[in-house]
Amino acid sequence: MSLCHSIIIDPSDQKYSAASPDELALVEGAKDLGFEFRGRDRGDNQELITVVWDPITESEQRYILLSTLEFNSDRKRMSVLLKNE
Repeated sequence: MSLCHSIIIDPSDQKYSAASPDELALVEGAKDLGFEFRGRDRGDNQELITVVWDPITESEQRYILLSTLEFNSDRKRMSVLLKNE
Protein backbone atom coordinates (compact mmCIF):
# COMPACT_ATOMS: atom_id res chain seq x y z
CA MET A 1 0.00 0.00 0.00
CA SER A 2 2.83 2.39 0.69
CA LEU A 3 4.57 1.63 -2.62
CA CYS A 4 1.90 1.01 -5.26
CA HIS A 5 0.37 4.41 -5.90
CA SER A 6 0.81 7.65 -7.83
CA ILE A 7 0.70 10.02 -4.84
CA ILE A 8 3.07 12.96 -4.64
CA ILE A 9 4.02 15.07 -1.64
CA ASP A 10 3.33 18.80 -1.84
CA PRO A 11 6.66 20.50 -1.06
CA SER A 12 5.03 23.57 0.51
CA ASP A 13 3.14 21.79 3.31
CA GLN A 14 4.43 18.15 3.08
CA LYS A 15 0.88 16.79 2.57
CA TYR A 16 -0.05 13.96 0.25
CA SER A 17 -1.69 14.85 -3.06
CA ALA A 18 -3.65 12.11 -4.82
CA ALA A 19 -5.86 11.83 -7.87
CA SER A 20 -8.02 9.26 -6.12
CA PRO A 21 -9.44 9.45 -2.57
CA ASP A 22 -9.13 5.65 -2.35
CA GLU A 23 -5.42 5.82 -3.11
CA LEU A 24 -4.96 8.55 -0.50
CA ALA A 25 -6.85 6.54 2.14
CA LEU A 26 -4.69 3.45 1.53
CA VAL A 27 -1.41 5.38 1.82
CA GLU A 28 -2.59 7.19 4.95
CA GLY A 29 -3.72 3.85 6.42
CA ALA A 30 -0.27 2.36 5.72
CA LYS A 31 1.28 5.40 7.44
CA ASP A 32 -0.90 4.80 10.51
CA LEU A 33 0.49 1.24 10.62
CA GLY A 34 4.11 2.45 10.47
CA PHE A 35 4.83 2.30 6.74
CA GLU A 36 5.19 5.95 5.82
CA PHE A 37 5.64 7.06 2.21
CA ARG A 38 8.35 9.75 2.23
CA GLY A 39 8.57 10.67 -1.43
CA ARG A 40 9.73 10.08 -4.97
CA ASP A 41 13.06 11.22 -6.38
CA ARG A 42 14.62 11.13 -9.81
CA GLY A 43 17.98 9.35 -9.77
CA ASP A 44 20.23 8.35 -12.66
CA ASN A 45 17.44 7.87 -15.24
CA GLN A 46 15.30 6.09 -12.65
CA GLU A 47 12.63 6.95 -10.13
CA LEU A 48 13.30 6.19 -6.47
CA ILE A 49 10.58 5.70 -3.85
CA THR A 50 11.42 6.19 -0.16
CA VAL A 51 9.38 4.55 2.62
CA VAL A 52 9.92 4.39 6.39
CA TRP A 53 9.61 0.77 7.55
CA ASP A 54 10.25 1.21 11.27
CA PRO A 55 8.50 4.16 12.97
CA ILE A 56 10.63 3.82 16.12
CA THR A 57 14.06 4.03 14.47
CA GLU A 58 12.81 5.99 11.42
CA SER A 59 14.81 3.64 9.18
CA GLU A 60 14.15 4.30 5.52
CA GLN A 61 14.09 1.86 2.64
CA ARG A 62 14.51 3.04 -0.95
CA TYR A 63 13.22 1.25 -4.02
CA ILE A 64 13.87 1.71 -7.71
CA LEU A 65 10.64 1.89 -9.69
CA LEU A 66 11.15 -0.39 -12.69
CA SER A 67 7.67 -0.25 -14.20
CA THR A 68 4.12 0.84 -13.46
CA LEU A 69 1.03 -0.90 -14.77
CA GLU A 70 -1.61 1.79 -14.42
CA PHE A 71 -5.09 1.07 -13.10
CA ASN A 72 -7.63 0.11 -15.72
CA SER A 73 -11.22 -1.07 -15.55
CA ASP A 74 -10.45 -4.52 -17.02
CA ARG A 75 -7.79 -5.46 -14.44
CA LYS A 76 -9.34 -3.36 -11.64
CA ARG A 77 -5.91 -2.81 -10.10
CA MET A 78 -2.61 -0.97 -10.41
CA SER A 79 0.74 -2.77 -10.13
CA VAL A 80 4.36 -1.73 -9.79
CA LEU A 81 7.65 -3.56 -10.26
CA LEU A 82 10.29 -2.50 -7.72
CA LYS A 83 13.89 -3.30 -6.89
CA ASN A 84 15.75 -2.59 -3.63
CA GLU A 85 18.23 0.21 -4.13
